[in-house]
Amino acid sequence: MTLIADLRVTRGEFSLDLDLDLAPGEVVALLGPNGAGKTTALRALAGLTPLTAGTIRLGDRVWDAPPRDFVPPEHRSVGVVFQDYLLFAHLDALENVAFGLRARGLRRAAARERATRWLERVGLADYTRARPRALSGGQAQRVALARALAVEPELLLLDEPLAALDAATRVRVRSELARHLGDYPGHTLLVTHDPLDAMVLADRLVIVEDGTVVQQGPPGEVARRPRSDYVADLVGLNLFRGTAAGTLVRLDRGGRLTVAEPATGPVHLTFAPSAVGLHPERPAGSPRNIWPVTVAGLEQHAHTVRVRLDGAVPALADITPATVADLRIRPGSELWAALKATEIHCYPA
Repeated sequence: MTLIADLRVTRGEFSLDLDLDLAPGEVVALLGPNGAGKTTALRALAGLTPLTAGTIRLGDRVWDAPPRDFVPPEHRSVGVVFQDYLLFAHLDALENVAFGLRARGLRRAAARERATRWLERVGLADYTRARPRALSGGQAQRVALARALAVEPELLLLDEPLAALDAATRVRVRSELARHLGDYPGHTLLVTHDPLDAMVLADRLVIVEDGTVVQQGPPGEVARRPRSDYVADLVGLNLFRGTAAGTLVRLDRGGRLTVAEPATGPVHLTFAPSAVGLHPERPAGSPRNIWPVTVAGLEQHAHTVRVRLDGAVPALADITPATVADLRIRPGSELWAALKATEIHCYPA
């Protein structure tokens, strides 16, 4: 059964207008900037925020269709893993996992037996009697996941499930979470700010800005063809819009670029910051795109330095710290940027 959600929520001046569909066994990641409506969408699916209009339907069962139909959270087949996990501090790991089962009417012994199996499944067989304060962040995350999955929900909602973890723990837990989601037969919605979490865990990305979907598709497609500045920044690409006539593209913000393959009409152009070369003098040779730039800012970015450039084509460039030292680059430095036409990806807008 596919979950169909036509989410319409109005809260003050903000309006969510979002269509979602989730197939069984599919993991959909919902991404967007702060205030885009991600948490509102998750709360609406969980039944914590009633719809203003629209509908939420799983098969032939309607969960929300104002003004007549509304199924409260406790009667929806939903499991939720919150960003801060929300484990009960006064209960040990076993009783935390058993809580949802007991709330659904399972007898104590049966609930504990199933909770034990789930803790074994997430690798915490030796922590059944540990209280939340004695657990590491990764262990607490796994207890929260076990609690959500133990009730065998038809819909699993993950709200920034890895955000509270340190970088080293996050790598390991992300891998474990991917394995568990691969075994889960229900519908999964992952809300995250982290592009790597989304790319690794999700089958499909849905990008929401200002309460509406701006792009969706498989992770690879979204990463290759971003359609908004937010998505381009998310995947680390320069993005421009323009009008193509053959191999020449006139950019909407001014300036122009030459691409390798001819095109016609409105297009998007993307290229990696690492594809932009910086030179103290106008370079000669193969690059077909050369323009003067002024350094507007520099910041450390992983093992490179990201340089923000002003000019006819304002762009980001990634260079090595050694290049910064050799060229004595600082804010206000005047340089030349070079970009090969073959490094530019051009696709219809």
